[in-house]
This record gives sequence, C-alpha cells and structure tokens, in this order.
Amino acid sequence: MKAQVIVFPGSNCDQDVVYALRHVVGATVETLWHGEKELPSGTDLVVLPGGFSYGDYLRTGAIASLSPIMDAVHKYAEEGGLVLGICNGFQILTETGLLPGALLPNKTLRFICKPCYLRVERNDLPFTLNYTKGQIVQFPIAHHEGLFYLPENELNELERNNQVVFRYASVNGEVSEEHTPNGALNNIAGIINKKGNILGLMPHPERASEKLLGGEDGALMWQSINAWINKAGV
Repeated sequence: MKAQVIVFPGSNCDQDVVYALRHVVGATVETLWHGEKELPSGTDLVVLPGGFSYGDYLRTGAIASLSPIMDAVHKYAEEGGLVLGICNGFQILTETGLLPGALLPNKTLRFICKPCYLRVERNDLPFTLNYTKGQIVQFPIAHHEGLFYLPENELNELERNNQVVFRYASVNGEVSEEHTPNGALNNIAGIINKKGNILGLMPHPERASEKLLGGEDGALMWQSINAWINKAGV
C-alpha cells in the first residue's frame, strides 16, 4: 500500500499516522506538503491528519480546504480513491464538501482530550473490514470543535443512507446523549460518503494502534484498508 499524508501548516498528527501505517501494515508512506498540486501516481490512500491547520483561526478546516493540493484530492476521490480525514482532517472534508455536515464547538465549549468508546455501525467498507458490526472500540479524541451537525432533514437522509460509520457509545454499546462527549447529533463520531470511499471521523485511530499506547483497536482500521487494497490489486 502506498499512502500520502497531507501536511498543512499547523498539522500535528501527521507523523503519528505515518508511524501507524508503516509499523502496523508495512505501508509505503510519504508526507505531501499542502502546496503541492498533484498526488503521486500509484497512490492507494490519502490521509488528512489531525492538527490545527492554519491555527483554525477562521473556522476549523476552512482555510486548509482551499489549499492547492485539495483540487487533486477532490479529483482522486471522485475517481474512487480512498480518502481518510481524522479530526481536523474530517473538518477539512466537510469544508470542501467531500462530506456533508459541519463540526461545531463542543457542547462544553472546551477542548476535550480523552479516550472514548465507539460503536462500529458498518463493517462493509474499505476502512472497517476487520471490525464486526456492533463492535465496541476505544479511540482517543482531542478537539474543541467536534460536535457533528446537520439540519434535521439532511441528518435523517444521512441515517437513511446508512452513512454513519462510528457512534459514541458506552462500554456496553449504549448510544445516548450521556455518552456523547462533544454533543454530536445522533452520537455521530464518523461518517462515510455515499460512494463509500471517503471516511471522516473525529477520534484518532492512529493513537490506538499499539498496546504501548493503551490499545490496538485503531490497528484494525489500517489492516482493513491494507486488505481492501491488496484484494483490489489482485
């Protein structure tokens, strides 16, 4: 697998993703500066990592969505390429229109950094093959704007289309407002586009990819992507 991790001014999780991909699945990983205008040929996965792109002074992900490389990411995604946006990367995907919705300030209006339980809603995607539907996993979150929002009619459409991939939950899988750390509507932690090749999520799988970090639930995502790509290449 050949992956590109896009680096914006202020990205701070790019090397975490690089490490996870290299050490969990042995991927060939390159970092690509946001000012570039093309993706290298043979790219199997594009990752928009977490971090405070451009300091997020205007609106989270808004300025990064206008970076030169995003035109190439758009084209790559439209052609079916796999794109993963984590935390700030998820925010960038919504700002570019590659994913629906918006990420608003947490209901506490404070930065939240802690481990969270998530319920896996789909395991038929390139990103979730190695999970089981309904599985409870634990990833950490670290954000100030993580409240997923959509107008009610669009939120209902998202649910009807089965585009929710991860929900915040209790350790027993209960989904309720009590178990949503940031107030996200419908406990939404991660969503997919209709085509199934663009995933955005607020929690950080790269920070849950080794026992040393407290858990390996995130490793299943990298293994899923690798398995999908290897199968597609046969």
